[in-house]
Amino acid sequence: MQFDFLQPVEREMVEFINSLSAQHLGAKISVHTEDSFPNLDQVDIAIVGVTESRSADIEQEKDLRFFRKEFYSLYAGNWDCTIVDLGDIIQGHSVSDTYFALNQVTLDLLRKKIVLVVIGGSQDLTYPLYRAYDKLGKMVNLVSVDSKFDFGNLHLPLTTDSYLAKIIMEEPNNLYNYSNIGYQTYFTSQEEIDLMEKMFFDAYRLGDVGADITIAEPVLRNADVVSLDLTSVQSAYTGNFSHFVPNGFTGKEICAISRYAGISDRTSVFGVFNSYGLKSEAILTAQIVWYFIEGFTHRYNEYPISDLKNYTKYIVSFEDDQDLVFYKSEISQRWWMEIQFNTDVKNKLNNFTLLPCCYKDYQEALEGIFPERWWKEQKKMHSLQ
Repeated sequence: MQFDFLQPVEREMVEFINSLSAQHLGAKISVHTEDSFPNLDQVDIAIVGVTESRSADIEQEKDLRFFRKEFYSLYAGNWDCTIVDLGDIIQGHSVSDTYFALNQVTLDLLRKKIVLVVIGGSQDLTYPLYRAYDKLGKMVNLVSVDSKFDFGNLHLPLTTDSYLAKIIMEEPNNLYNYSNIGYQTYFTSQEEIDLMEKMFFDAYRLGDVGADITIAEPVLRNADVVSLDLTSVQSAYTGNFSHFVPNGFTGKEICAISRYAGISDRTSVFGVFNSYGLKSEAILTAQIVWYFIEGFTHRYNEYPISDLKNYTKYIVSFEDDQDLVFYKSEISQRWWMEIQFNTDVKNKLNNFTLLPCCYKDYQEALEGIFPERWWKEQKKMHSLQ
């Protein structure tokens, strides 16, 4: 059984849960203990801790007690979902052993249609999370919330700063799109920016997202995997001054991004990585996860879109007889644009026709401007043919 890789929550934490009131989250979550393993029937969200950080320059705590104590102590919202804490995947004999364990646990949860929340460890754990989709026969959209792109050097061992290069270059390549939210230009070489453009990937600067946090919503709406680097948050909000981050997201902004990830009908894996094991970081991480669950409970079940009766269709005509078709949901008020695929091309994307967008994209089309999202999608599809 793949879940044999999971170590139960410590008895000390179980005793702490028993001391909480019935309104606290800890009392509402089924926990993997030494005596029992949660029944996964009808479960919506599973939390898994990982202590692997050998591929990063992080002297991390070897347990997740800080996070669990803070998370269990929060009060639940008006939620109608079932949450389990499956315990921890501890460091294997080698880093690859940890990758294997996390990959197998993730695959089992995906097959059970349980949303996975991963806490702890370094961000290279994104790689085994992505590889878990290999046997599901679908292309993957990956979004990282990070101050840099983490391309690194493909010829060097996999690290928290180079996992993306391995994802892009390694076969089988099931990555359809990668998006970065919050990169900072002085941490990013022009070569990396050019590579993002060449591969038709999306990148949003910290200043742009900070000025309008809603920019992140359509990006996260289209994500299968969301990988959040905690060092993308200012040290003033994480309390991590040993790895000083003067510029980054605020606590409020990172929680808003987390809620967008949760509300995405498509997101099935959400990870918070690169914690330095500080209690102050655990407080913020607990609230990040709380907001992800809050978003999850407000999902609109609009993906995949099979019935357009609750959508208003808008057609924008251009001078060259090119029409752009937009749809607005009357339930969520969110926007999509139609992408026409060449059905003669045999690939895994033939059934994907609607791309998440925003009202601004529709406004640009009305002004005679093809939205950048549309251009990138067309170029990407052409490159796959």
